[in-house]
Formats: sequence, structure tokens, C-alpha cells
Amino acid sequence: MSVEGKIKEAAGFVKEEAFEHGKSPEAQQKAQDGRDLRNEGRIEDGKPPKTTEPGTEKPE
Repeated sequence: MSVEGKIKEAAGFVKEEAFEHGKSPEAQQKAQDGRDLRNEGRIEDGKPPKTTEPGTEKPE
């Protein structure tokens, strides 16, 4: 696992969580940007990207 991948995944998670409940198109776009960054980090670390809707997975 790369440090860069971990940082991207963590930063994407924070950005997604910060904006996912916003109703404006700008907030929704920022949340999507966070998801994209999170998945980019996951792919760099050899993990599959998250494809489910936010908040639908059970914590492990």
C-alpha cells in the first residue's frame, strides 16, 4: 500500500463526507470529486473502487 494512495483515499473520504448532504449542485459536485479522489487512492493501493451509493455499506 502506498502512502500517496492512503492520503488520497483519506482526503477523498473527508471531502465526500463534508459535502454529501448538501443540496446545491456545487456541493454535490464537490462530494463527487471526493468520491473520485477516494477511488483513485483505492485503485493505487490495489483495492476495488467503491461503487455503491454513499451510506449504503455496513461498516466492517
